[in-house]
Amino acid sequence: MGTEGWCLLLCLALSGAGATDTAERQWRAVDVVLDCFLVEEGKHHGGFANSKNMVKALLVLKQVPVLDDGSLEGFTDFQVSTLAKDNPPVTFEASVNLVQIPHAEALLHADCSEKEVTCEISRYFLQARQASVATAAWFITNMQVSGGGPSISIVMKTLGDAENGAVLHPMLNLPWSSQGTVLTAVEFQVTTHTPSLNFQLGSTASLYCRFSMAPGLDLIRVEWRLQHKGSGQLVYSWDTGQGQAKREGATLDPEQLMAGDASLNLPNVTVKDEGAYICQITTSLYQAQQIIQVHIQAAPKVRLSLANKALPPTLICNIAGYYPLDVTVTWTREELGGAPVPVSDASYSGLRQSPEGTYSISSSLTAEPGSAGATYTCQVTHISLDKPIEASAWAAPPGQRTTALGVLFASSLFLLALLYLGLQRWQATSHKVCQDSNTLWVDTLLPQSKKRE
Repeated sequence: MGTEGWCLLLCLALSGAGATDTAERQWRAVDVVLDCFLVEEGKHHGGFANSKNMVKALLVLKQVPVLDDGSLEGFTDFQVSTLAKDNPPVTFEASVNLVQIPHAEALLHADCSEKEVTCEISRYFLQARQASVATAAWFITNMQVSGGGPSISIVMKTLGDAENGAVLHPMLNLPWSSQGTVLTAVEFQVTTHTPSLNFQLGSTASLYCRFSMAPGLDLIRVEWRLQHKGSGQLVYSWDTGQGQAKREGATLDPEQLMAGDASLNLPNVTVKDEGAYICQITTSLYQAQQIIQVHIQAAPKVRLSLANKALPPTLICNIAGYYPLDVTVTWTREELGGAPVPVSDASYSGLRQSPEGTYSISSSLTAEPGSAGATYTCQVTHISLDKPIEASAWAAPPGQRTTALGVLFASSLFLLALLYLGLQRWQATSHKVCQDSNTLWVDTLLPQSKKRE
């Protein structure tokens, strides 16, 4: 029975679980077995690996602690004897006693969750030489759970002494165990559980990146970099106790960093913050990284208005302030008592971009209200929206529009006439008041003799 049979047994065990209360879950050490590919040494010359320089491999993470809700009852550890005898894969057994393996449950249950784990193993070459470099070898393994699952990178060091007559693996030329496996120990890991994230414009972005290392290793440097459209820039760096933010507001908690948490916070994100963020952790011996894709989104604002009052009327749907670029605008026409009918003869303005990087566009449509009138709806679909935004307007039939315009015209004339009459009356009253005032003023100034005259 191969690894497929081993995974089938695990899925059968899990299918009978689920009723156990979460509080009753306990930690249990199990073997996590992953189908991988091994990049053959020296055949890709620093480029990307392809199917011609990759061979099938098996990674067995030995006795990884996972939470058991009862589904692992009857679960057995990995046995080499279950592998096919003809052309067996290169098998790595990796001890995890020195470091933590986060998200082990996601790796263990991936097949049962209808997800896949991409696993690639390749040689790792030390930047700093060690005394044991002649008798040991190192490998780096990158694991990614599909569907937006966690991504984990581990560095493994081989166990055993090739100089003391040990049996060597025919392809790797490394010590081979009596079971036909390459024995290793995991000494360093870097992980993220969110390799792709969406953030609304103006929100705070939290980028998850954790690590653990074997005793005796020292944390030297933490670096966050942003890559986007062919250019890169440093966002934040921590070096021997000193942190420096290159992007305004970027923060990393020093206390959490000492506990293995190198997560980064970016307040008030803008379109310029979009791209691939690289979390790179450097220790006194090893270096590994994780990549997190950050996507910025801004929801559109939709307004439907009447562009002109001539017949036939023109409707304009303004869509403003959205990001990213792709947006879908559809029109429907609905008569009274009828069903919405798609309208396809709309026209579009040129695309406009604001200084903040968001986009705006307008869609116009000549309405045909018919004899009874119709309701026109502009519907906007965008990746930032849970559901489309709709804006509707009523297009009145020509008869109602003519009557309405006539009433409006007559009302306007009536108001103008009232205004004119009121103005005339005010002028007449003002003239009389002025005459009375002048008479009183003269009467007051003249002497008594003149007043009698």
